[in-house]
Order: sequence, then structure tokens, then C-alpha cells
Amino acid sequence: VYRWGNYLDLKMAMAPLAGGQDGSCGNFNGDASDDTTEAIFNRIGARVAPGGNMFSTRATVQFTPQMGEMLREHCPVETLTRVDKECHAELSNPTTIEINACLFDGCFGSNEHALQTAKQYVSAAERKRIGLDKAQ
Repeated sequence: VYRWGNYLDLKMAMAPLAGGQDGSCGNFNGDASDDTTEAIFNRIGARVAPGGNMFSTRATVQFTPQMGEMLREHCPVETLTRVDKECHAELSNPTTIEINACLFDGCFGSNEHALQTAKQYVSAAERKRIGLDKAQ
């Protein structure tokens, strides 16, 4: 598990379910080519449907000033325009924070280099806490 103040990478292991499955981590059919973020979003959508959460609670949706700055400075206008339409079509009665978080996911969620961009916006204290900067 790799933790940031607003981001988490993790690896899960599980056995296939009888009858098959499909979800955010893929469909467990042994074909990694259909488990890309885009393919999963096309099959099941980008958000967990109400009542479809396997956890007892939902995480609070957050949108930080740093995320806003990344959107303004690093998300191409064409991408942001497309993602804005997708987010509004996908979410029912969204809050401003939910829309902004959706925009951030759409701009950076599939970007393999988003971590490098995000590092620019980590505070000095956070950088030191997670070991990006050596203690002076």
C-alpha cells in the first residue's frame, strides 16, 4: 500500500467467484487487455452504484485546492470539456465537490504519469513524512 494525503495505491488478491465477476479491478477472465481503466468504465461505469458497495461505509468525497490547481494547470481543455459532460451524465444530483472529484478522476485517473504531477503539489511536511525529501 502506498499512501498520499489524498491518494492510495494498493494491490488486492482474491479467488474468482463462482459465476464470474466484474468490477473496478477487472473481470477475472485472465485477459488483462480488457481490464484497462477505459474498458472497465465502458462495462460498469466509473462509480460504484448506490447499494453496490461491498464496504460498510463510503469514503467522503474530497477535492483539495491542490487538486483544483492540477486541473487548471495540467488537464487539457479538450479533455476537461469531455470529462465534464461525462461526469454530469453519470452522476445524479451531484454536489460541486463530487463533480470536481469526477473531473479530477477523468483527467488524471487513467494517467500513468499523474503521480509525477501530483508530487509537485505535495506540501513540504507531507514530502518529508512520506520520504520524498531527506531530513535536513
